[in-house]
Amino acid sequence: MGRPGPKKVHRYSVEFKLTAVKLSHMPDVEVQTVANALDIHPFMLSRWRKEVRDGVLKGRARRVDLPSRPARELKQLQTLKREHAMLKEEHELLKKAIRFCSERRRRSSRSSTASATALPSGGYVPSTA
Repeated sequence: MGRPGPKKVHRYSVEFKLTAVKLSHMPDVEVQTVANALDIHPFMLSRWRKEVRDGVLKGRARRVDLPSRPARELKQLQTLKREHAMLKEEHELLKKAIRFCSERRRRSSRSSTASATALPSGGYVPSTA
């Protein structure tokens, strides 16, 4: 759930929007990467890109001086981030599977004492059969 209180709405300048769109059009750069770097939602950036395409958003983007990272490095970074996210997801699934199996083992070990008589306190008295 969201935070209580009024929803905070950000107003971005046209120059900021155009600069973000310009960054997202660079070769080998994903919209998601630009959105994360600018701390905006990727959908918002995609909407701005559409507005520029449709001619709704016009103006001049600010000149952007980027570190001279080769496109190959950017692509490798994006690939590593994707792989890292996948590994984190797999790790969470494995943790859930371990919990499930250990609970199942505990339940099956309790059922082996089913021939015992249950006490109201939650303990068991072995049967004398």
